[in-house]
Amino acid sequence: MKAAVLVANEDIRYMDIKEPDVSDGTVKVKVAVSGICGSDIPRVLYNGAHYYPIVLGHEFSGEVVETGNGVSSVKVGDRVAGVPLVPCMACVDCQKGNYALCKHYSFIGSRQNGSNADYVVLPERNVVVLDKSVSFEQGALFEPSTVALHGVLQNQHRGDGIVAVLGAGTIGIFTIQWARLMGARKVVAFDISDERLELAKRLGADETINTLKEEFLADAMSLTGGIGFDYIYETAGATATMRIAFKLAAAKAKVCFIGTPHTQLCFQPAEWEYINRKEFTLTGSWMSYSAPFPGKEWKMTAEFFVSNRLKFDENLIDDRIPMSRAQEAFLKFKNPGAVKGKILLVNQ
Repeated sequence: MKAAVLVANEDIRYMDIKEPDVSDGTVKVKVAVSGICGSDIPRVLYNGAHYYPIVLGHEFSGEVVETGNGVSSVKVGDRVAGVPLVPCMACVDCQKGNYALCKHYSFIGSRQNGSNADYVVLPERNVVVLDKSVSFEQGALFEPSTVALHGVLQNQHRGDGIVAVLGAGTIGIFTIQWARLMGARKVVAFDISDERLELAKRLGADETINTLKEEFLADAMSLTGGIGFDYIYETAGATATMRIAFKLAAAKAKVCFIGTPHTQLCFQPAEWEYINRKEFTLTGSWMSYSAPFPGKEWKMTAEFFVSNRLKFDENLIDDRIPMSRAQEAFLKFKNPGAVKGKILLVNQ
């Protein structure tokens, strides 16, 4: 089969590799769409892969073309979204249903070959059947949607409250939607791109704040009557927004870091003291899974796309690029400002 193979730093080659075989309990999916995740960028551009060569890709959808012995929940011809985490199911964390915390996991597209190829093989439990009304492009967005929802649930969002979402990328946009669906009284989106903020407004944000403006913090606090935000979600993985989160928090707020930083993060003592003085709760969110595997995050994403409560907008997509041009697609991220949304690799 053909695959976009990462053979070295900044070196992806579209080449022939052995097509994977199904085994008992697994299914083979013919990949239709594979999204480029922010976590893939350091793997390609900054020597971040676990090993070389490897086929990346973990946000994907396609059609089941073969099933192994014992598979009963899906059949050939089913359109599916892929679930990339492969937990061991035997460790203490897995037994508690904390699959993302598994110490012996594999992960499709980073620890084993992924979806930037013609075909990918994965366990039966790692596919979610798509309703006929849900497109392959929506299917490739299941994973970022579930990451956003997992963060909202991890932050113990109980509805009501004023919400700040820092970062209006794909996960940020879905966080806005899930916070709104969970009953937030007001949702405010923060980003450095007016274009992304416009999309955030269309998809559920009540107000938007461009953090490049000198007075942005005062403007943001004025939206809360000077009290601060009840729920804060950092989705950009940027040191600047993580520090802003502490400043925006109201007393007894709940702050969740969904984004993953890739550079050193330091707080001044006065900044860190916000935790003490405001007594806010700070938590992290890792991946997107709960019991029974893969969890309510995946089930709700499937159901809410069908009912159109979870919105798909064309502007979530920056570009659709043939899989054969994966190298070109990844090199676009060397100029981050040039990428305004999700880049999808498409098998033609």
